[in-house]
Amino acid sequence: MEAFLMKDLLHKLTEASNYIREKTGEDPISLGMVLGSGLGELADQIVNQIVIPYKEIPNFPLSTVTGHKGQLVIGELEGKRVLCMQGRFHYYEGYEMDQVVFPIQTMKMLGIKNLLLTNAAGCVNLAWKPGDLMIISDHIKLVAANPLRGPNCDELGDRFFDMGNAYDRDLRTLAMECGRKLHLELREGIYQLFTGPSFETPAEVRFARLCGADAVGMSTVPEAIAASQMHMRTLGISCLTNMAAGILKQPLNHIEVLETSQRVKGSFTALVRQIVKEWPF
Repeated sequence: MEAFLMKDLLHKLTEASNYIREKTGEDPISLGMVLGSGLGELADQIVNQIVIPYKEIPNFPLSTVTGHKGQLVIGELEGKRVLCMQGRFHYYEGYEMDQVVFPIQTMKMLGIKNLLLTNAAGCVNLAWKPGDLMIISDHIKLVAANPLRGPNCDELGDRFFDMGNAYDRDLRTLAMECGRKLHLELREGIYQLFTGPSFETPAEVRFARLCGADAVGMSTVPEAIAASQMHMRTLGISCLTNMAAGILKQPLNHIEVLETSQRVKGSFTALVRQIVKEWPF
């Protein structure tokens, strides 16, 4: 049974990667990128674009969240060939964790060894403010579900693997240096996963702060786990779109997330482009 399940996963990944490769050709892709809520406009700056809607890719899930276009954009950014996901998949949409990370595993099948994860997150750190950009140094996952639960696919990586450098130290240093060059005051901190779709309660936010979290969100962590198993060099960036629940008096809503993302898109785009330019491929 275990061997059958793994063969089925490899078959699905092969189908998806082969379809993408048929559209993009055999030229190597340096970097995979996942753009979070309200951050997808960066993909519009990719030149020589090849656009593939998720619905066309065998075995791919479909994005259902406002602000996620639901397509791959492949082309050149800062002279590097990149594959960009305009929209990701979330556990709260009803997908299982293994489905959430299927696109990351597909990237690996395409030969991609570098990964940039971005998200919109709630700010827990009281010294920070909405609109800040945070380089993720580590994460906290207290939810039970894990994307690699079940039989292990040895072709993707080891059953047990280290997570001590899930968010690559050298890439974090590079990102902070890029921020300085652009005169951007970047934060560096810890991201805690909550499953959503409900926003966190004030008590959960206080708990997250006690745990050491600086930001909370509903994505990224499963992808970082899968990437770590496959030895992909990963960098994570959070756009802190709102203060988390209980810090301010107003209720939280997704519109605020999208509005703040729009407000900082210039800084975010400039930072990512500078990072891609200097990424040591």
